[in-house]
Amino acid sequence: MEGVGLDHQLATGLPVASLGGFNGSDPWPTLDAFKALVADGQIHYFIGGGGGLGGGPGGGSNGGSSATSEISAWVTATFTAQTVDGVTVYDLTAPTSSTSTS
Repeated sequence: MEGVGLDHQLATGLPVASLGGFNGSDPWPTLDAFKALVADGQIHYFIGGGGGLGGGPGGGSNGGSSATSEISAWVTATFTAQTVDGVTVYDLTAPTSSTSTS
């Protein structure tokens, strides 16, 4: 799904950030920093599916950082996946009832 971040930014007119920078190898944000951004309401959605810009979930397999993989694992364990137009999306404002966002 190369370019998925740009496609979504253009479609929504809202800012989209790639985890780990352009190629997913930058170790920022850390899992703790990402959790803080979610808790502060600064990040609302997570696009799953891996690959493309930012590495996405499983970014470590594409040369991404371990932080990207940790974030993906936390998101998938904490939030419910929904498929929108063939893309896996997690609403980070609605954790599953059996998990905590901290």
